[in-house]
Amino acid sequence: MESTKSIGEAPSVETGPLFGELLVAKGLLSREELEEVLNVQRERGGRLGEVLLRLKMLNDEDVTRTLAEYLSIEYIKLNDVNIIDMDVARGLPESIAKRFRLIAVREEGEKIVIAMADPLNVVAIDTVTLKMKRQIRAAISSPKEISRAIDLIYHGSDVEEQRLRDLVELEIGTAFEQDKDSLIEEITDSDISGDMGATKAPVIRFVDLLLSQAVKSRASDIHIEPQEKSTSVRMRIDGVLQHMVPPAKKMQSAVVARIKILAKMDIAERRLPQDGRLRIKISDRDIDVRVSAIPTIYGEKIVMRILDSGAVSHNLDQLGLEAGLLEEFKTMLSQPHGIVVVTGPTGSGKSTTLYSALNYLKDPTKNITTVEDPVEYRLAGINQIQVKPEIDLDFAKCLRAILRQDPDIILIGEIRDKETVEIAIKASLTGHLVLSTFHTNDAPSAISRLLYMGIERYLLASSLNLVIAQRLVRKICSNCKEKVTLADEVLSRLKISGEQAAGAVFHRGKGCNSCQGTGYSGRLPIFEFLPVDKDIGERIIAAESESQIRASARAKGYGGLLESGVGKVLQGLTTAEEVISVAFTGKD
Repeated sequence: MESTKSIGEAPSVETGPLFGELLVAKGLLSREELEEVLNVQRERGGRLGEVLLRLKMLNDEDVTRTLAEYLSIEYIKLNDVNIIDMDVARGLPESIAKRFRLIAVREEGEKIVIAMADPLNVVAIDTVTLKMKRQIRAAISSPKEISRAIDLIYHGSDVEEQRLRDLVELEIGTAFEQDKDSLIEEITDSDISGDMGATKAPVIRFVDLLLSQAVKSRASDIHIEPQEKSTSVRMRIDGVLQHMVPPAKKMQSAVVARIKILAKMDIAERRLPQDGRLRIKISDRDIDVRVSAIPTIYGEKIVMRILDSGAVSHNLDQLGLEAGLLEEFKTMLSQPHGIVVVTGPTGSGKSTTLYSALNYLKDPTKNITTVEDPVEYRLAGINQIQVKPEIDLDFAKCLRAILRQDPDIILIGEIRDKETVEIAIKASLTGHLVLSTFHTNDAPSAISRLLYMGIERYLLASSLNLVIAQRLVRKICSNCKEKVTLADEVLSRLKISGEQAAGAVFHRGKGCNSCQGTGYSGRLPIFEFLPVDKDIGERIIAAESESQIRASARAKGYGGLLESGVGKVLQGLTTAEEVISVAFTGKD
């Protein structure tokens, strides 16, 4: 190792007073603080850096940088995953990386650069040297960054994709020489689990890997689509469909059969749509998967929707609402009666908003009941009902039964027909708070749609408390975020004035390994609020148009989806292109 300190020195060299003196000299600690830390170290043991972190006197990066200077070795900051050569990194077994808290970063001539949490660990250095059969040069990184890098290197979504690719290329070709009956028996006998062992049938391993990759990629759904001469597999990641490794065409029927077996669907029925559900365990997390099958001209198309409750926070304060709107939302939810509607297209986050509202309202003194199709997430302390159209248990029938059980708060999964709306209005007028979702483009158009369904204007005006429209926009990847200049045409479409643009800094994601080159990682919501106060209620009764109601809301300071999105752009959270793609209509 290229260092002025010998690897043969005792590993406790960092705990000596010289390292502490360097911290004082750099202004990171005062003399009094150093004495305090040394006293704690003498009492409890451990290295000086560990004691500093335990006492929260310094952060991880300051300790690691100073230690690198003290040991005269390179400090590698692993936040930027582009600096890691994945092929080199994966040449080192995960068990060794975890055991010694280190990763292989890159080749450097004849040597391999290793980022280590403890670069003085002689056993670790000898083990890596023997395993990689190369000379190494030790560098230092913080333990937290190494842990994150290990997860990315050995458990990132591209690992599963490569395993899928290898499986398709190397094994699938010979897997289908067997007869159809033995194949169906083989995929029927096995249960899904986290085990990806080679003893499983290739079809089972393919489906297991596909689901594992989807969860680790944060995909919301998987689409398996039969084509004339091939089978397409796409995953929706951050709202955008991306092509993945497809199975061989001759594997299509077996993959569909395997999924239908897991979802307890009829594998013999290929002419009619079917729905099912299954549960998988990935990384010690139980994850629900909703399965839908529909017949197409080339076979059955399967869509699997991933419902990972561990990846969703049903916390009203963490929804992403501006402080003023958050307080208004809470005020509306505190009303004893009335209707709150969240509107938007499928996949816009409506359910997450309503579940967050239910969590906020949850109280042992209240009777809260939901009727949903389907029940997406199970909430403790809340009565949830799944509608079953096949036995004539629909929203209206469930609502009538719920009202006989003295509810305080009712959630209707979706308003679909006049009967459901009428029961919801009656419930709100008799002292119940009703929450529901709707499908419209913005908040004012929800009022028009409800009136079109045949609801009397005075009933709507007196029962409706709040309409929220929402969309999801992709967040800029923090690892490859960079400044960008927007064209005048884009600024005009976003309605950003010259003065605003002059004082603003706009960003985009360049694309890196961490975000699979998209420049985005994760999503956040944008909102449009339309409180139905006395003024808006009177406008509804007076049969004013959508545009007049919209103008009244804007005059009171309630911006639309575009204004909300522009706010996220100015905060550097998303891009102008993303907001335009989901919120620009040109009507406002």
